[in-house]
Amino acid sequence: MADSVGVDRGIQSLISARKSLQSSLEKSKAIGLALGKTGPRFDEIEQRLPSLEAAVRPIRADREALVAVGGHINRAVGPAAAVLKVFDAVHGLEKSLLSDPKNDLSGYLAVLKRLEEALKFLGENCGLAIQWLEDIVEYLEDHNVADEKYLSNLKKSLRGLREFQENVGGEKEKEKEKARLDGGLRAAALDKLENEFRRLLKDNSVPLPMATPSSLGEQACIAPSQLPVTVIHKLQAILGRLRANNRLEKCITIYVEVRSSNVRASLQALDLDYLDISVSEFNDVQSIEGYIAQWGNHLEFAVKHLFEAEFKLCNDVFERFGSNVWMDCFSKIAAQAGMLAFLQFGKTVTDSKKDPIKLLKLLDIFTSLNKLRADFNRLFGGAACIEIQNFTRDLIKKLIDGAAEIFWELLVQVEIQKQNPPPSDGGVPRLVSFVTDYCNKLIGDKYKSTLTQVLLIHKSWRSERFQDNQLMIEVLRIIKAIEQNMDVWMKAYPDQTLAHFFAMNNHWHLYKNLKGTRIGDQLGDSWLKEHDQYKEYYATVFLRDSWGKLPSHLSREGLIHFSGGHATARDLVKKRLKSFNDAFDEMYKKQSTWVLPEKDLRDRVCQQIVQAIVPVYRSYMQNYGPLVEKDASSSKYVRYTVVALEKILSSLYMPKPMRYGSFKGTPPSEKLKNDVDLRRTTSAVV
Repeated sequence: MADSVGVDRGIQSLISARKSLQSSLEKSKAIGLALGKTGPRFDEIEQRLPSLEAAVRPIRADREALVAVGGHINRAVGPAAAVLKVFDAVHGLEKSLLSDPKNDLSGYLAVLKRLEEALKFLGENCGLAIQWLEDIVEYLEDHNVADEKYLSNLKKSLRGLREFQENVGGEKEKEKEKARLDGGLRAAALDKLENEFRRLLKDNSVPLPMATPSSLGEQACIAPSQLPVTVIHKLQAILGRLRANNRLEKCITIYVEVRSSNVRASLQALDLDYLDISVSEFNDVQSIEGYIAQWGNHLEFAVKHLFEAEFKLCNDVFERFGSNVWMDCFSKIAAQAGMLAFLQFGKTVTDSKKDPIKLLKLLDIFTSLNKLRADFNRLFGGAACIEIQNFTRDLIKKLIDGAAEIFWELLVQVEIQKQNPPPSDGGVPRLVSFVTDYCNKLIGDKYKSTLTQVLLIHKSWRSERFQDNQLMIEVLRIIKAIEQNMDVWMKAYPDQTLAHFFAMNNHWHLYKNLKGTRIGDQLGDSWLKEHDQYKEYYATVFLRDSWGKLPSHLSREGLIHFSGGHATARDLVKKRLKSFNDAFDEMYKKQSTWVLPEKDLRDRVCQQIVQAIVPVYRSYMQNYGPLVEKDASSSKYVRYTVVALEKILSSLYMPKPMRYGSFKGTPPSEKLKNDVDLRRTTSAVV
């Protein structure tokens, strides 16, 4: 019993020991697990120890260093805070600057100026703020007041800011810097101002209403759509801001574009297509002389009205920026609006082939330019208009050289015509009528002073002397050459009657067309009377040797007393009427193609012929007509009634329509020396 009790106790003890061991094992496992979890935390603590050490390092720094660092930090933070404050203010202007300047231009410009001042402040103070921050970092590093890693990050950030600032060199880079500072706000605002500048110009630029072409030169000088003063002030205000931001050239480009377009629109109403004509598009100057007359009026209108107004307007708008700026602006407007096209047309005329009429047209162009000389010097005299100056100078030289060359060749051209045959109709050769009228024009009120001036300039260029009366002397030599040609042509006729008819015609032409003119005054009354007397002489000889012979065919011999009876008398009348009719028909047929271009001479000659023939014929028919009128064959002998005969004689020598041209006579292939070709053809004196 006792043994069993002892055994039970032993078993209980073992069980208790087993439970105790089992509990210890579980605790050990729990402790092991806890230790396993604690290991990473130790690693984390170990990693945090350096930062904790750095955090408490300032506490370990010298007291003096800790006290001084506060002042350094305050000095660095102050400028940096100011920069940040201004930067925030810049973004506060965004709403105003992105609005339309049209609504409140002055307010818009004021806000833009504030932006510019803010950007200027930022540009000037960012560097200072960076410098202060660099100083404090250097202090912290020198005195071991801050963590090295922290200082390294600060250095890296400041180094980036410094490099950003130092890379800003030229104007373009500065513009980029400002764009970075304001996010492109300033550039957008300036673009809006440029658009407003263009809008103000366009809305207030209206083409000048054109008057009728005949009154172009009579208009008072007025400005095409002169801008109101308020608009000019707005433009100047915009220009001021844009110039401050290096955008003046862009404004000038806009201004030139709008205003030159406005001038072109004003000129379009004048129909200036002829300015583009080329030398190859016309045969001679005569075919475009109408355009040349228009050209003078149009050029005067363009200079005195359109370009004059633009000149003044450029000065008004750009006067604050100096004469170089507004003169350059005006020169571009003049060039783009078509001033060079006017000058090019003049050059085209000078390049056309030589012709006496061309001389007059060259003088017309020279007169137009000379009339505007003061305006040209004032408007286009600046350095900016050098292209227009050079073009004008070259044109004037071509005009003077071309006019002088044609003039000095005139005498040669007249003399060379004598080799051509005289006109078959006995009329006034085209050369004679042309030259007399042409010379009268050259020394008339319209051309004399201009031609004298041109010849004087041309001689001076060659260091030659030009006498005051040299023009008249040369013209008189040309007229004398015409006289010599007339003598040669008169002798060239095989028919003396036609030669006398020709001489009568041409002596009267010279007398009539030179009497009362400056040429006639220089030649003198005796010279004129001599030609009048020649006309009378040759008229008398012509009538005597031609129509004056017809009355002799109506002789009354043998008819006075009808001695041979009525039959004999009738036969004589028939014979003499037939002889008269045949002579009359032959004479009329021969002279029906002859012409007397001067009406007064033609009327007088026809009247003399009528007086020489009709009274004799009328008397003869009254006395002897009844002898043959009752005859069955009377129509063979009485061909003309008195009225019909007078009508036929009164209608003689009527001129034929002819083209009034220039010298003609030498084939076009023949040219004078120096390649002068004055359009001569084989019908020169016809």
